[in-house]
Amino acid sequence: MKYGFVLPYGDARKTAELAFEAEQAEWDGFFVWEPVWGIDAWISLTAAAMKTTRIRLGTLLSPISRMRPWKLASETATLDNLSGGRVILSVGLGAVDTGFEDFGEITNRVQRAELVDEGLEILTGLWSGQPFNYDGKHYTIKETKFYPPPPPVQKPRIPVWVVGAWPMMKSMRRVLRYDGILPTKMVDGKHVKVEPEDIRDMKTWIEENRSGTTPFDIVVEGQTQGDNSDEWSEIVHPWLEAGATWWIEAMWDTMDKENGDRLVERRIRRGPPQA
Repeated sequence: MKYGFVLPYGDARKTAELAFEAEQAEWDGFFVWEPVWGIDAWISLTAAAMKTTRIRLGTLLSPISRMRPWKLASETATLDNLSGGRVILSVGLGAVDTGFEDFGEITNRVQRAELVDEGLEILTGLWSGQPFNYDGKHYTIKETKFYPPPPPVQKPRIPVWVVGAWPMMKSMRRVLRYDGILPTKMVDGKHVKVEPEDIRDMKTWIEENRSGTTPFDIVVEGQTQGDNSDEWSEIVHPWLEAGATWWIEAMWDTMDKENGDRLVERRIRRGPPQA
C-alpha cells in the first residue's frame, strides 16, 4: 500500500512547503483539491514540484465536468514534464455545493456525467499527441498544429483515478477505462459509507471486467494519528486486506479549526501510518 496526504487548505507557498515536509516524512503522494473559485490547484502543485524530487503530486479531485478538457490536458502534461513524471489526476463530477450554481456551472447530474466522459476522452486523446480530432455531443475538436505541448513523461499516460459509485454500473464502467477508483457507494439514490467489504466486492468486479493490463489503484480516505502500530492494524489494515492500494490521509475537519494549520503540519511530519 502507498500513502498520500491531501491538504485540506493552503496557498501555493504553503502547499510547496508542506509537500517538501511530506516527502521528507516518506509519504508517497501529496494532493490538493480543485475549487470552482479559490486557490489554483495546478499553480500550487507546480510550486510543490519545484520543492520536491520524489513524491507523487495530484488532485483530489478535479471536477472535469465544469472544465475545459484541453486546458486541463495542458496543465497536467506541463506539470508531468516539470516534475519528471510524478502527476496523478483524480476526476469526478464534482460536488455541486462547492459553488457550481453560484458561478452558473451545470448542476444536472446526467449532463455532468456526459461531460466527464467526453472530457476524459479528449484529455487522454490530447496527451497521446497529434493528430487528434473529436466529435461529441458537447465538444468538437479539430486537429491542430499550433504549437502543441510535449506529451506527458509517463507512459502510456498520466494515471487517472475516477470516482466510481458502487454498484451503479454506468459509473463503474467508466472506471474500467482508466487507472484507479475513488470509491463511493449509493443506496436508494443516496451516498452511504464505504466499508472494507465493499472494496472487496469492487475489486472482484473490476478484476472480472477490466481488460487493461496496466496497474489499477483502489484509493481510500481516512484519518490516523500516525503514532502507533496498533492504529495501523485497526484502521488501515482492513482496507489493505480488502484490496486498497492507496491510503489517503484526509483531515477535512481541520478546515474550520483555529489551530488547523498546526494540526496538519504536525500530522504530515509524523509520516504515514506504520505497520
